[in-house]
Amino acid sequence: MESPKHAGDIAVAVSKAYGIETMFTLSGGHVFPLYDGAVHEGVPILDVRHEQSAVFAAEATARLTRRPGLAVLTAGPGVTNGVSGVATAHANGSPVVIMGGRAPRSRWGSGALQEMDHPPLLAPITKLAFTGSGPDSVGEDVEMAFRTALAPHRGPVFLDFHMDDLFSPAPPLEHATRTLTPSPLEPDPDALAGIAALLAEAERPVLVLGSDVWMDRAEEVARGFAEEFRLPVIPNGQGRGILPAGHELLVTRARGLAFSQADLVIVAGAPLDFRLAYGWFGGKNGTPLARVVHLADAPSQLTPHMQPSGAAAGDLSLVFWGLGTACGEAGVSPKAYAPWLSRLREAADAAVAGDAELLASDADPIHPMRIYGELNKILADDAVVIGDGGDFVSYAGKYVEPRQPGNWLDPGPYGCLGTGLGYSIAARLARPSSQVALLLGDGAAGFSLMDVDTLVRHRLPVVMICGNNGIWGLEKHPMRLLYGYDVAAELQPQCRYDEVVTALGGGGELVTDPAEIGPALRRAFDSGVPYMVNIATDPAIAYPRNTTGV
Repeated sequence: MESPKHAGDIAVAVSKAYGIETMFTLSGGHVFPLYDGAVHEGVPILDVRHEQSAVFAAEATARLTRRPGLAVLTAGPGVTNGVSGVATAHANGSPVVIMGGRAPRSRWGSGALQEMDHPPLLAPITKLAFTGSGPDSVGEDVEMAFRTALAPHRGPVFLDFHMDDLFSPAPPLEHATRTLTPSPLEPDPDALAGIAALLAEAERPVLVLGSDVWMDRAEEVARGFAEEFRLPVIPNGQGRGILPAGHELLVTRARGLAFSQADLVIVAGAPLDFRLAYGWFGGKNGTPLARVVHLADAPSQLTPHMQPSGAAAGDLSLVFWGLGTACGEAGVSPKAYAPWLSRLREAADAAVAGDAELLASDADPIHPMRIYGELNKILADDAVVIGDGGDFVSYAGKYVEPRQPGNWLDPGPYGCLGTGLGYSIAARLARPSSQVALLLGDGAAGFSLMDVDTLVRHRLPVVMICGNNGIWGLEKHPMRLLYGYDVAAELQPQCRYDEVVTALGGGGELVTDPAEIGPALRRAFDSGVPYMVNIATDPAIAYPRNTTGV
């Protein structure tokens, strides 16, 4: 006779029904029944070297696959080590369920090992943080966690279980697990009609496509809307690639001109945060401030700090379909934007031509742009590019333009360093046949490089490209500008991070000659192992940024 299922079995069975294919974790006794359940249910367990990487891997899984991710953290420090990953998932709207262990119910309040009441800590950075009420309700509790994580606006949910509850027998669910996606939210047609009227009046519109366009599976209809009405497009976050590199409407390289001279900016699927000038556009060279329209997947995501000229919330596919219909009824003519688009196209093409010299620079020390000039020659159309760093990764945002949607990952508006190795683990699992390129600043490398061991143990080849300028570039240059000196901004020049990778079982090399960058990158992609190309760059060169994000 089959033994009764324990609560860990039920928790994993429900997770599997919601599409979980991998459990990311770092071993801990409080959650052994969840591991046992994963073995019983055939869900692979991928164990990392720091809990932050488990949560980052679960978050990247959600962002790449548009299905929920799962991280399992043991009690106390296991949970607190994962907090930065949870905060990043919260800022990015990533549907992640974090299951935590918890000291036994029978010992609660007695000072058991790693006893801590986790939910109050996690509540501000999750959609929901709660403790399972007992083994009899574990299935319902896990269902609620996944349903909440997936409902618009998506985000992380934390659920912990008392250790003795997890070990206890648990009844099977009395009903089939409900894994239906939430009903799509219909946008207000009057709001869409008002936005169409603004487009009919505009001469210099710009459309910004953000991460939630991808996460809402609205990338095709958004691209169709832009193409139908000939709107210049600037992507943000995972909106990159919705219009592929080289598309005539993609004016990323004319971003400054577009945002300073626009008379209407439509921001879809992204918050009006520091990356988008907090929603203030236009107003340059005597032009008035631009009207702003905000489109979001849920009312809670519409900007609270300013009054836009138009706003609509709903399933973003439905928003773009409805807006296209409304624009047709309002008589929006794409011909009206032709002079503006031509002007932006010329500016973008000029910027690309102007960059050619530095992208091929033979400067010694190496100019960071030369790295991207070489990398762009090698990246395949389906390559997944991951950014984890400050100045060095800022160049990537400018010079690496994805050719397909869903292939770009960065930490997002929370700006947390150390995401890179966890993101890389997830990318290799989610896209097994694609190139995976992790762009690391040397500062960011210090946060998670030990998880190269995870890549090696689980046979996950990833190419790591470290822009090694020996400083905290994002801090050193601004501090010198402010004070005339800097402190706490120095790292080891030409530190051998590549030898760390080699010591952990991967491969790597240090590059100091610009002519060797291309060959080294090709060796890395051909190696079939986790491989670091550690490139010594000029510390005197700072990325030319217009904002510090504060």
